Amino acid sequence: MLTVLEIVGLMAFAASGSLAAVRAELDVFGVVVLGLTTALGGGIIRDVLLGVQPPAALVSWPYLVVGAATALVVFAFHPLVSRLRKAVLVADATGLGLFATAGTATALDLGTPGYTACLIGMTTGIGGGALRDLLLRQIPLVLRREIYALAALLGAVIVVAGHALHWPTGPVTAVAAAVTVLARLLAIWRGWNAPLPRAGSNRLER
Repeated sequence: MLTVLEIVGLMAFAASGSLAAVRAELDVFGVVVLGLTTALGGGIIRDVLLGVQPPAALVSWPYLVVGAATALVVFAFHPLVSRLRKAVLVADATGLGLFATAGTATALDLGTPGYTACLIGMTTGIGGGALRDLLLRQIPLVLRREIYALAALLGAVIVVAGHALHWPTGPVTAVAAAVTVLARLLAIWRGWNAPLPRAGSNRLER
């Protein structure tokens, strides 16, 4: 179940990262690199934090092949993909939900405490996107207005709560992923943002 969720999430994030690379006018190599970074970055960070050496994404060829293939498809058909802006947003939200909840479940399987699993799950969900934005010399989306990390954390908390109540891991993870995706999409649709500093409060007093 976790493997399936990770593969679907990987494809979603690879598509998101590749499209960002196309918009930045990178060449085909840059598109594949950015797609793989977005898709695999969160999982690699998770495995490093959990002490899984080497990270699964670097030793399991399907992860690399699926990510690279998705990036190449986006590169080849980017005019069509670019017109599907809503679909790309849904793909990114789906990747966030799947990676955050699968990462949390993986951390719990390895015996980490609930609060640690929540933090690792959230990091798994947002890590690849943060690396993508840094490579494009942008402020990571997670540090800006839109509700992103909080949506990932919500899904992680649901997985941990289900684990504490001894509910079946598969259904709980699926529900948690759906809640994360819904929260992210609602934030985009309704324009929900985390609080910002008041106007003028960022001026340093001399």
